[in-house]
Amino acid sequence: MNELRIKRAYLPAEPSDGYRILIDRLWPRGLSKEKIAIDEWAKAAAPSAELRKWFGHKEENLEEFARRYREELDTNPAAIGFANHCGELLRESDVTLVYGARSATCNHAVILREWIIKRCEKIR
Repeated sequence: MNELRIKRAYLPAEPSDGYRILIDRLWPRGLSKEKIAIDEWAKAAAPSAELRKWFGHKEENLEEFARRYREELDTNPAAIGFANHCGELLRESDVTLVYGARSATCNHAVILREWIIKRCEKIR
């Protein structure tokens, strides 16, 4: 299987990114479609608006946010379908989940990546 990566939307797209999927519910501020260079926009995999606002990208909320977000993912048929879709894409190329948050460690992309990898392992 190829690699599932995460990358900030404000960093330049590179050929090594493979298939690029924006995983935010909101479009990253100040970026054009050309600059972000995504192949797909998966809004359904993003945290709910309520959960995102509660989290506020605060480090002290991360553990509880991760628990709540995984719960949302587990009960969201669109997110489950997205994980399966990523698994299929990974058979062909690397996949990069693109996010807009400032922090590389305190964001939903880290949690989503882990969740997708675990789901893909269960399917195999």
